[in-house]
Amino acid sequence: MKEFHKVNLLYDFYGSLLTERQQNFIELYYGDDLSLGEIAEQFDVTRQAVHDTLKRAEQTLTNYEEKLGLVKKFSQEYKYLEEAIYLIHQFNTGQETEGLHKAEKILQEILDNRQEM
Repeated sequence: MKEFHKVNLLYDFYGSLLTERQQNFIELYYGDDLSLGEIAEQFDVTRQAVHDTLKRAEQTLTNYEEKLGLVKKFSQEYKYLEEAIYLIHQFNTGQETEGLHKAEKILQEILDNRQEM
């Protein structure tokens, strides 16, 4: 996964746990595609201060993911759902007669895992 997409996904899950300054910088840099210099000018700080804040924020987001694993769980569930949809499609088109049963097992597993949370 590209670093840009990784940070954005981590931010979607854990962004509210960052400081307001870190949130602003992440949103401007990754969301609005502003340069370090543009952000520095807007906040009247140095480019180095913006860089350091972004790196700390990225590390904080990574630490949350290592401890909580929400992005990993989300990604795995998404893959399971894609597989279930594919199997249902295969069943509906007559290409796979066991597809519906397999899809049901996948969906039940997702529900069971959710109940354990």
